[in-house]
Amino acid sequence: METPPTEFIFRSKLPDISISTHLPLHSYVFENLSQVKDRPCLINGDTGETFTYANVDLTARRVAAGLAKLGIRQGDVIMLVLRNCPEFALAFLGASFAGAAVTTANPLFTPAELAKQAAASKSKFIITQTAFVEKIKDFAHTHGVSLMCIDSNFPEKEGISNFSLLTQSDEADMPAVKISPNDIVALPYSSGTSGVPKGVMLTHKNLVTTVAQLVDGENPNQYTSSDDVHICVLPMFHIYALNSILLCSIRAGAAILTVSKYDITTLLKMIETYKVTMASFVPPILLSIVKSEEVDRYDLSSIRVIVTGAAPVSVELERALKAKLPHAILGQGYGMTEGGPLAISLSFAKEPVEVKSGACGTVIRNAEMKIVDIDTGASLPRNRAGEICIRGDQVMKGYLNDPEATKTTIDEEGWLHTGDIGYVDDDAQVFVVDRLKEIIKYKGFQVAPAELEALLISHPLISEAAVVPMKDEGAGELPVAFVVRSNGSTISEDGIKHFVSQQVVYYKRIHKVIFTDTIPKAASGKILRKDLKARLASDLGN
Repeated sequence: METPPTEFIFRSKLPDISISTHLPLHSYVFENLSQVKDRPCLINGDTGETFTYANVDLTARRVAAGLAKLGIRQGDVIMLVLRNCPEFALAFLGASFAGAAVTTANPLFTPAELAKQAAASKSKFIITQTAFVEKIKDFAHTHGVSLMCIDSNFPEKEGISNFSLLTQSDEADMPAVKISPNDIVALPYSSGTSGVPKGVMLTHKNLVTTVAQLVDGENPNQYTSSDDVHICVLPMFHIYALNSILLCSIRAGAAILTVSKYDITTLLKMIETYKVTMASFVPPILLSIVKSEEVDRYDLSSIRVIVTGAAPVSVELERALKAKLPHAILGQGYGMTEGGPLAISLSFAKEPVEVKSGACGTVIRNAEMKIVDIDTGASLPRNRAGEICIRGDQVMKGYLNDPEATKTTIDEEGWLHTGDIGYVDDDAQVFVVDRLKEIIKYKGFQVAPAELEALLISHPLISEAAVVPMKDEGAGELPVAFVVRSNGSTISEDGIKHFVSQQVVYYKRIHKVIFTDTIPKAASGKILRKDLKARLASDLGN
């Protein structure tokens, strides 16, 4: 009789906790409302306006009532095209109360990118601000989608209402909806491990789990208290800020300081003014702090914790940051939109654990991790590198209207395949060493090569194209295009860059074009990106 293969499954060194996955997301994050109702919840960094927890809970209920009055029903999708602001949180929470789902879009997207996401998600209602109305109003008008602006000075026009219509509704009219833990509450877009952006179906259970994994229990990973002020300069439309800053802080009763636009001087000034205690950043912001001569002009001593994610932090950057801010503890997290936090540093918990150099933390609790051989799929023991897989209640329901992509990402046993190569050591610490995924990470933002390649070959003077990443200290990675010109074409590098920049958000722009006679491909037709990366490295070296 054959012995079945051994399954090596890794878990957190912390004990599992009880998670209230039966609760809708809004009920869960406001569970301790009576204890914090008079404390500040949302602070608008631009205006100084402060909303208490009681204000936020009441206003979110009014938003839910207003959405229902405007015809939004349980299961409908509303789209937020907003910079960071209290209204983002109020709209998101209001939609949750109403049983609706929210798709979050980068307001800097081009009109074409916004229209694509609104159409794909079947959004029935769009909330935006004055600066972005022009980008989305044609789509809204053409498709009969209601459009709303949050700015009080925006003149009400035909087809465009004001957010006050929602916030001044009667909370008693809030619809009585029965929400299932498996109902979708958030629909962010992610490219996953490959391909074009897809709607990630995150349920109430998913988000309750990801928040609990970070802030609940005796020794929480992201130890947050009601005395904390958590600065939110990272975009709320991205899962990192939505989950780890907004929802986690509300659950813990902390204050969230919203910053609408990143600027190093403004950021430093706000930290000093509001005595910020927690700061969630990405490596490019850490780099700007390290290099800024202005840091010494501000009192940043209130910061006790800096959390970083979305891309790895080099040992050199970590040391430089500690030299600048010796009183702050730095912790790293590793996760993805589709699967929540996968591993996180315990260095800022009540009982800290020292994270080894190069590690991104320990396996998250209430979840299982395994490392699989990329050729055979067999699970690997400790200290052996393979693809990182995660399983647990935080794993997405799937990709919206894309069963094939869902099937290739989540296997029959419920394991989410991350596309990252790494290993788990003897102390349950996770090291990410490489990746299978094709996604380019520009300052933490995802750039899907397939999306840019489709755009490039739509140009009549380009016959073939491939996009790969180029390392960059400030951005992490930059998109570079290999292009085969059409017969007789003399299209230039500047011409291609301009063509792309007119149609995509700034971080998807091509930074370098290399003209070539052919694009190397496997017999299956798949682009051999490794060959192109090697050629790029050789060209840069020369």
